[in-house]
Amino acid sequence: MRLFDTLSRSERELQPLDGSTFRFYCCGPTVYGPAHIGNFRTFVLQDVFRRTLETSGVRTFHVRNITDVDDKTIRDSQKAGKSLTEFTAFWTEKFHADCEKLACQPPHVEPGAVEHLPQQIAMIATLVEKGHAYASEDGSVYFNIASYPAYGKLSRLDQRELDLGKTQNARANSDEYEKDSISDFVLWKARKPEDGENFWESPWGQGRPGWHLECSAMIAEYLGDTFDLHSGGVDLVFPHHENEIAQSQCACGGHFAEHWFHITHLLVDGGKMSKSLGNLYTIDDLEAKGFTAMEVRYVLIGAHYRKPLNFTLDSLHGAREALAKLAKGARALAAKAPAEARFDSVDFGPFQAAWDSLSHDLNTPGALGGLFTGMREASSLEGEAAAKALAGFNRVLRALGITLPEEEAAAEVPEDIRALAEERWQARLAKEWAKSDELRGKLTELGWAVKDAKDSYELTPV
Repeated sequence: MRLFDTLSRSERELQPLDGSTFRFYCCGPTVYGPAHIGNFRTFVLQDVFRRTLETSGVRTFHVRNITDVDDKTIRDSQKAGKSLTEFTAFWTEKFHADCEKLACQPPHVEPGAVEHLPQQIAMIATLVEKGHAYASEDGSVYFNIASYPAYGKLSRLDQRELDLGKTQNARANSDEYEKDSISDFVLWKARKPEDGENFWESPWGQGRPGWHLECSAMIAEYLGDTFDLHSGGVDLVFPHHENEIAQSQCACGGHFAEHWFHITHLLVDGGKMSKSLGNLYTIDDLEAKGFTAMEVRYVLIGAHYRKPLNFTLDSLHGAREALAKLAKGARALAAKAPAEARFDSVDFGPFQAAWDSLSHDLNTPGALGGLFTGMREASSLEGEAAAKALAGFNRVLRALGITLPEEEAAAEVPEDIRALAEERWQARLAKEWAKSDELRGKLTELGWAVKDAKDSYELTPV
């Protein structure tokens, strides 16, 4: 499998460093409310990435964190009148339920920030001891980016004339700060009155860790100082991932991530998502509109991960039609395959192009297109050839994480409706177009749609 690497700005082949298991880390959710479809675009595409590796026969070890302490979780838990633990546990459970609906596999390890406070405090102590961090007057501890000359290599800050000397008196104490702020960032935040009871003891006084630190500490705990791949949304390149690299390499040595996999943001109706615009959709919101989570997943993988995805409600209608077509094609193929034939070979047959698209920079839209092209080619196959093609089709589906809808029972057509439809069909055969259109209109008024084929027609309830 080849994948674009943010650090080298090139496509690189992926191989497990240890020759056995591909070990990767994904930045997880901050659990202060329901995740929205912009968040889930990243998580779904990371799931497709993992599934593609596993479908190709590569063993994986997937670590994804839960951010259960930061500015937002503390602020909103206090607004809700709940303890931080109770508040974040509720939203963590909600996140897991939405992931399950979207067919995202759970990570092999899912560490939380609060339960790994000792590891974070130990990493800060190491950075202070090595001269890469310093305590301030108020008891906060900051990373000194001037002590790490390679700072900026991931986001190409060095190409924007980064002057480390200017950061000497500039500090960023907020967990998330301006994207053009080049400043020493906080590792340990001294206790403030607005934190309430959300503080812990440390060598520098009472407080809590900064957001950027938690990922570095948990990566060191579960993946060591060098691992195969790090992933997240493109908005995390700077400052979050830039800061992770600095912290981890200064504290632990090693190479940190061999590969960086970033997913581009999502638009809704051509613009940014916003609560004020009413377009910040959650899975619950879309289910309330009558759509399924699998239809949402289909849309979220419909654009290449390095390009913005424009999400619309019309695209969900299109996903429903596309899934129904694939399901119909799969049923037709299965009907022509011997019942006793079972194939699970590496041969994808007519669906090889779909698999090749996934293997080449996780081209999900190319893979989806390859499924339809392959199904047209496979429609002429019979017997064992049909069974082999169906096995290839199912392997690509597994890699995409798609489950096809089951066939709905055919609606019973009342006799008077059937008679009216037959009258219209005869008028159509006689090229009496005006009468045919009139009868179609009557059928529509009575709640039935007519779909014409070459030699027949199909009635479905509207």
